[in-house]
Amino acid sequence: MTVEPEQHLPVDSETTDLCEQLAEVAQRTGRSIATCESLTAGNLAAQLGRAPSSGEWYAGGIVAYSPSVKHSLLHVPDGPVVSEDSARAMAHSTATMFGADLTIALTGEAGPDTDEDVPAGTVWIGIVDRGQSSTERTEFDGDPADVLAATVHAAVQLLLRHTQG
Repeated sequence: MTVEPEQHLPVDSETTDLCEQLAEVAQRTGRSIATCESLTAGNLAAQLGRAPSSGEWYAGGIVAYSPSVKHSLLHVPDGPVVSEDSARAMAHSTATMFGADLTIALTGEAGPDTDEDVPAGTVWIGIVDRGQSSTERTEFDGDPADVLAATVHAAVQLLLRHTQG
C-alpha cells in the first residue's frame, strides 16, 4: 500500500489520549519502546513522538516498505512480507537494534488492490516484550486510510496493555 502525503493520519484525540497514558506508564515503569512499521508508514512513530517526554521512553523506529529491505535489514524470511513470520522477524530485529524492552512491528495490506495473496485490511502485529515474542493477526474494514488509522490505534492499545501487564 502506498499512502499519499495527504492520507497521513490526522491527530486523533482518542489515540492521543492512549499515547499519553502509554507515556506515563512507560516512564513510571522505566520501559523503553521501539517500533517497526511497514503498513503504517511511520504514523505510529509520529503518534508516539508527540506523546509527553517521548525522548525518555521511545527509543525510535524503523519504516521499511520494500520487501528487499525487510529481508536484508530486518531478517524477514523469504516469502510473503505480510505474514506472521514477517511480523515476528521485524519485531525481533528491531528490538535487537534498539535494545528496547518492548517492540512492536506492523505489516499488512490496506488495499484496495493487494500485492500479495492476503485480503485488504489484513494486519500482522509482532511484539517482543522483554525477549518474549507474540503475534496477532487482525482484519480492519474500510478504505486504506481507515485501515491505517485502525492499525495505529490498535498498536497503541497493545503497547499500553503490555506496559501495564
